[in-house]
Amino acid sequence: MTGTGTAAWPRCAHVDGGERCRGRRVDPYPACLAHLDAADRAAHLAVVRPGADLDHRGTPFTQDLLDELLAPLRDPGTGRARVGKADFDEVRFSGEAEVRDVEFAGHCSFASAVFDSVLHFCEVRTGGDLRLGRACVAGDVWLEDTQVSGDAWFMEARFDGTLRFCVDEVGHSAAFRGMTCANAYFEGVDFERGADFTDMRVTGRASFEGAEFRNGSACFDGADVGGDMPFDGAHFDANATFEGATIGGDLSFLNATAQADVRFRRTVFRRTAVIGPLVCPGTVDFSDAVFENAVTLEVAARKVRCVRTRWASTAALRLRHADVDLTDAVAAFPVSVVGRPRRFESPEGEEIAEPGLTREQVGVVSVKGVDAACLMLADVDLTRCLFVEAVHLDQLRLEGRCRLAEPPGGPRWTPRRTLAEEHHWRATRYRGWTGTPGAGHHDPDVLAPVYRQLRKALEDGRNEPGAADFYYGEMEMRRHGASASHGERTLLWLYWALSGYGLRATRALVWLLLAMTATVFAMMLWGLPKADPDPVSEGMADGRRITLTTRKPTPVNPDGPYARRLSGERFEKSLRVVANSVIFRASGQDLTTTGTYVEMTARLVEPGLLALAVLAVRSRVKR
Repeated sequence: MTGTGTAAWPRCAHVDGGERCRGRRVDPYPACLAHLDAADRAAHLAVVRPGADLDHRGTPFTQDLLDELLAPLRDPGTGRARVGKADFDEVRFSGEAEVRDVEFAGHCSFASAVFDSVLHFCEVRTGGDLRLGRACVAGDVWLEDTQVSGDAWFMEARFDGTLRFCVDEVGHSAAFRGMTCANAYFEGVDFERGADFTDMRVTGRASFEGAEFRNGSACFDGADVGGDMPFDGAHFDANATFEGATIGGDLSFLNATAQADVRFRRTVFRRTAVIGPLVCPGTVDFSDAVFENAVTLEVAARKVRCVRTRWASTAALRLRHADVDLTDAVAAFPVSVVGRPRRFESPEGEEIAEPGLTREQVGVVSVKGVDAACLMLADVDLTRCLFVEAVHLDQLRLEGRCRLAEPPGGPRWTPRRTLAEEHHWRATRYRGWTGTPGAGHHDPDVLAPVYRQLRKALEDGRNEPGAADFYYGEMEMRRHGASASHGERTLLWLYWALSGYGLRATRALVWLLLAMTATVFAMMLWGLPKADPDPVSEGMADGRRITLTTRKPTPVNPDGPYARRLSGERFEKSLRVVANSVIFRASGQDLTTTGTYVEMTARLVEPGLLALAVLAVRSRVKR
């Protein structure tokens, strides 16, 4: 009930300034406890015994009146008051309010109560709920050495000062939905059934250091915290959600333990500089989150989702074990994703445990839709990463040890680094290639530009050997693409077959060896003449002067059985002819007509194969 509505209890008959008191009358008297005369109040309190229920809803209170009410309920030996159920809804409390050394067998309710100064609970025990929903306190609220066996209801409460919720244990659920305060401290609280902080508003710091969220989730959806939110040493049995929240400071999770997911979907981080180190065996989700300030994320988790995440400043993601999804992320400034090889450490230098996390290398599973001009990946696994639909891949920076997928083993497939999308496409046609169900596949014409841009990115980073694999992939996609003409595909097929697109030295050398062997045999069988022709000189003498003309007979083709032609002498001559032809030199050997054409062909083909082999070697050693 509000102050202007009709009270749901028998109202006090006292009228002040034309307005009737809203306090609950004390039976059988017509007035509330505050407006009873001294004799009637003494008579009423005389019959009150420890363990009695209290119902003084809407009554104006002062600390003296509260002490007077609790006095007959206190045990003479311990001085501790024992109350059954206590209803103080909509009370108006003047001055500081202190509830000390009280044990409530049932609930204790101050719903919609108004306090014009501080409120202090000290050494209070409730067997039921503690309710301050919609309460308004002009100063601080301090619950010290308090235990709540039931629910803690602080929904839509407004505290102008600081809330210090120093409660040992909340036996059931805790609800702080819509609560507003300057600062909030929930340090060391044991929430047995989780806690709900949805739409909580804290202008300053909200601390949850050492808090225990058991048997239920910790929900901070829609919360607005202006300062830091430390969770050092906290424990989460179930999910911790910050969906749609706004956080102004840092989030520290030093030595915190989480058993499920941590979700920051649609969260806005205003001045957050550090998040972590956060260890989570499940998923840490930053999808649709907005980082307005330069930030460092330190996370060890099974999965990290940054789908449609926006970074309005620089960001450094220091990750361990996780599969990272960057689909449609927006980076206006440089963003680095780095796989950290060592565990995170506490300020004392001790390594933080990572139970349930065994993956050795951080894996990036998607950069689809990302403007890669501001993205840097270092020491990550890209074997399953999807690159199609990303833009400015030629400006992507790959640092450290970034592993990509490889073709299946065996002599059929050339070892190289490939994209996951090529695996998906080939898996529909060949055995051994790995495809992800539901991932779909892209045609080679789509993959060729992706390989081309990644090749340029590595070339700009002075990684020529790495760029060579992407060039091979680009040529493979062009060779299989539907947009290339038949003649172009034929040329690409020959280029692939002879030298692996100028990248496979072994293949070119094998072809060179085969070509030289064939040339040697051709020379031995048909190219060398039967015998070297001797020059013949002819001339005349005129008494003083002799003129001679020398001519060389036409080489005679060899004859006889082929076995006789394969002699050692002919082999040596043939080898000299072939060796000279590889380096574009004439052998000086007399050849038959057939041999001359064979040598011309060898001088055209074999040096080209040698050049392809040299080119392949250069592509693997150039820096």
